[in-house]
Amino acid sequence: MVVPRTLLIPLIVACALFMEQMDSTVISTSLPALAVDMAVDPIALKLALTSYLLSLAVFIPISGWMADRFGSRTIFRAAIAVFMLGSILCGISHSLPQFVLARFFQGIGGAMMVPVGRLVVLRSVDKANLVRALSYLTIPAMLGPVMGPVLGGFITTYFHWRWIFFINMPIGILGLYLATRFIPQIRAEQSAPLDWVGFCWSALGCSALMMGMATVGRHLVSTDISLACIALGIVGLLFYVRHARRCSNPLIDLALLKIETLRAGVLGGSLFRIGIGAIPFLLPLMLQLGFGYSAFQSGLLTCFSAAGAMFMKTVAVKFLQRFGFRTVLMVNGSIAVFSFIAIGAFDSSMPYALMAGILLIGGCLRSLQFTSLNAISYADVTQRDLSQATSIASVAQQLSVGMGVTLGGLALQLSMAVQGHTTLVTADFWPAFLVVGIMAATSIPLLIRLPRDAGAELSGRGKTRPG
Repeated sequence: MVVPRTLLIPLIVACALFMEQMDSTVISTSLPALAVDMAVDPIALKLALTSYLLSLAVFIPISGWMADRFGSRTIFRAAIAVFMLGSILCGISHSLPQFVLARFFQGIGGAMMVPVGRLVVLRSVDKANLVRALSYLTIPAMLGPVMGPVLGGFITTYFHWRWIFFINMPIGILGLYLATRFIPQIRAEQSAPLDWVGFCWSALGCSALMMGMATVGRHLVSTDISLACIALGIVGLLFYVRHARRCSNPLIDLALLKIETLRAGVLGGSLFRIGIGAIPFLLPLMLQLGFGYSAFQSGLLTCFSAAGAMFMKTVAVKFLQRFGFRTVLMVNGSIAVFSFIAIGAFDSSMPYALMAGILLIGGCLRSLQFTSLNAISYADVTQRDLSQATSIASVAQQLSVGMGVTLGGLALQLSMAVQGHTTLVTADFWPAFLVVGIMAATSIPLLIRLPRDAGAELSGRGKTRPG
């Protein structure tokens, strides 16, 4: 049986996505055990999540250029190898600083692996099949979040958390084989020079801002240093914006945000993803430190959210074909906001089945929103600008998820201070889920501005407006 091209390449790229997604969800479930082993505050481990996301935000912008310059297959394979080496370094870390640095290095591989793989799919599939191809791409990748919490909880409870990083080795080897055999070596006919000045400004801005926000609360550095990093990050990003307006080939072409659908997908999507980013950090801490669940019990419950998300990936296209992007994004997004708040209403006496049902439905809602935002971002982007648009969307996505982790951590710290707790208890979590839910809700006004026929070509409801 010959596998169609629209299915084969997304499935191969999904092998890498599976490894990356499973890795991140495994770590989330194991955070309390990591905190005990490294003798640190559990909230401080938000650095382990944000350092990886920071690395993605810094290096994703040059991934498209490197793929154009050296070939998509070459960069994709190198990225898998770097990710595997980073996994080994994480597994042998013995302190929080070592672990944070290892996660940053691992993120360099992820920064090249995921967007380059997505770029291969975008360049290999016509727009009429793009939504379906993206669904094929994400279905296997969603197995990672389903298996990750359970596997991570099982390994942490019955073995040791270090083994959660070594499971990436066989997956990575399989990915290297499939990439070598099937991924096309796509190069740009003419590659523009890399915008090194823009890379330096964006790297400085993103890294300083993210690390400044993540370290607020005296984690690794003092509050004064954290605030200085935030200020430095803002200055760096402002200088990048100034540079990009004057540069003929900017690293990230912000002018593309004039495209209405891309702007809505990036800005509205970033606000919504802040809430999504906070859940993998907050939920395992609440279940294990608040309710007293084991890592394995926590992982079993957490995976219901990912299971709902995976199911929705199989039917997302039908919703978009029936109702269109604008309606789905507004209505589904509004309902999904309450799924964040509903998790905050959990308590240790709530039936396990009820919590599982809420997480399952919430996963469906958030997955439909995420898939719709992903697709609408590329609705009116030309083939020539796909690389730049992918960089913009990917950087915004990683920064917003990192902001979600940071915001969740800050909300927990504030809740503890207001309620006078020195250690995390169940009552500290509902304000944090409320805060990230409100933040996600701020995305709706931006999505309402979309035209009614936005993304019509992608959803199969007709042709998009010219231009």
